[in-house]
Amino acid sequence: MHLRRILGLAPWPVRRRVMRQLELRLLPRVPADRRLRTARRLAPLGPRRRLLPPPADAPAMRVRTAAARLTARRSPWSDPASVRRENLDRVVAALETAGIDWFRVPADSLTRTAVAVPEDDRERVLEVLAALTAAEVGRLEIVGRRATTRLLRVSWPVTDTGGHIVYGTEYACEVELWRAADGRLTGPRPNPVASSVPAGEPGTLAPEPVFGSFGVPGPLPRYRTREIFTMVSPDRVAFPIDAVYTWVDGEDPGWYERKARALRDNGWVAGSSGQTANRSRFVSRDELRYSLRSLHAFAPWIRHVFLVTDDQVPAWLDLDRADLTVVSHREIFGDTGRLPTFNSQAIESRLHRIPGLAEHFLYLNDDVFLGRPVPPEMFFTPGGLTRFFPSTARVDSAPRRPGDTPANSAGKNNRDLIRDAFGRVLTRKMKHTPHPSRRSVLAEIELRFADEVAATAGHQFRHPEDIALLSSLQQYYAYLTGRAAPGEIEYLYTDLADPATPFRLARLLHNRNLDAFCLNDTDSADDLAPEQAALLAEFLPAYLPFPSRWELAEPRPGTMPLSPVAAPVIGRQATRAPRPAPLTERPLA
Repeated sequence: MHLRRILGLAPWPVRRRVMRQLELRLLPRVPADRRLRTARRLAPLGPRRRLLPPPADAPAMRVRTAAARLTARRSPWSDPASVRRENLDRVVAALETAGIDWFRVPADSLTRTAVAVPEDDRERVLEVLAALTAAEVGRLEIVGRRATTRLLRVSWPVTDTGGHIVYGTEYACEVELWRAADGRLTGPRPNPVASSVPAGEPGTLAPEPVFGSFGVPGPLPRYRTREIFTMVSPDRVAFPIDAVYTWVDGEDPGWYERKARALRDNGWVAGSSGQTANRSRFVSRDELRYSLRSLHAFAPWIRHVFLVTDDQVPAWLDLDRADLTVVSHREIFGDTGRLPTFNSQAIESRLHRIPGLAEHFLYLNDDVFLGRPVPPEMFFTPGGLTRFFPSTARVDSAPRRPGDTPANSAGKNNRDLIRDAFGRVLTRKMKHTPHPSRRSVLAEIELRFADEVAATAGHQFRHPEDIALLSSLQQYYAYLTGRAAPGEIEYLYTDLADPATPFRLARLLHNRNLDAFCLNDTDSADDLAPEQAALLAEFLPAYLPFPSRWELAEPRPGTMPLSPVAAPVIGRQATRAPRPAPLTERPLA
């Protein structure tokens, strides 16, 4: 039996130890040009294999999570926020039908919901929830002893058809038994607002965002609650946040011809760093699709997505989505810079010019992914400051040299600007994560460092004199002008050419314990490309199996070019009004 299959059948502790030994002892003995291939074929990227897999049409299956084994309903489409709301709505509908009084309370958890019921109704509540979960693939967890418990946890776990991911008890609806005494109702545990309310206080209705940011986008149901719980905590972010991606399809023949012409016009590129215009900079392995899946699953609070391209559209992208806009380089460059451009730093210098973009936004490269549910407060303070995530990697202290990579040159140029403006020395790079950004800060940088920003926008390829506006300069500038603060994020950076990457991804797939990760390709040899593509084709569908709301059910044939004349994107931007949050009331007694 192949070693990979044996590992796939092994319990995780055994699998983890064996993989570690393979990584440390076997790989160094393999010829360098075969290490990535060997590692990919050994690392099991998927759920634990089954000797007797369930029938293809089975409605449910047993799955193993990092915490426990459970039965989950199989579904071709799901997302955490929807599972969270479905769990809540099932519970409150059952309580309504049984005539049990309830009201919603805020929860300390990002992903769980909570409702309060009278402690005097303990037995009736237990009977109702036991019958409800027994009728379908549900779980009722009694926290503590049945006779004295004041906390119940109810969920209906969901998995994909392959059993790669499980949305389980971490999205449960928790039922709290509140005790009546001395004219007040008191909960069994603290919550972010109030643990006690007047017993006779009349109820009110409140929309989903009142209780937390992790909700399903679109029409918002309203839930019965108490007045005190409609008052949003000062610790919550309450402003709109957008997301901006830059993307290119380097296999598009039209784009390739434009790049070849630009290279002929920029003879200096031949004598620059090999990373100035190398193939790795422009190759697309469908990372954008899966990065958007991670955004859909783990940051449902994103208001709108802007995709900036050189008049290209992925074949699977749904252009009819009201919360998605494709933006042409022509639209943000206008009469500035030089198009076509193949310089990511030039494109980044124009992103704050996107029409309709919110003041606060996340900038993501398509090789950056969210790894688990994250709150907006990870990226912004409630008062609107951006957070930034310094890396342990240092900016080379030497002056800029001809052999520097474009990233190192830009870091040193940023350091010079910060030193001249503030008398401070920029020493640390930024982690490869989503970059929280503010339009006003970027516009101010463009004015203050007009020559440097204009020069960067005018370089068709990454140039030694470029600055890195989004991924370093804005963070330090905002910090030193009182508009940013250091943040904390659990993340992984790994290079696709690194033979250790398959083992890292296998551990990540099992643990799912990171806020974000970056699968970078800096400068790989062409003969590694098939292995890297195969690695991503295994890992990404396993980590993010469910489609996002921005995907078509049936993709168009090939990459779709935008019209260079009709400018349909500009038309959509000009007519897009700010999206209100429509309220639809649930029929609550």
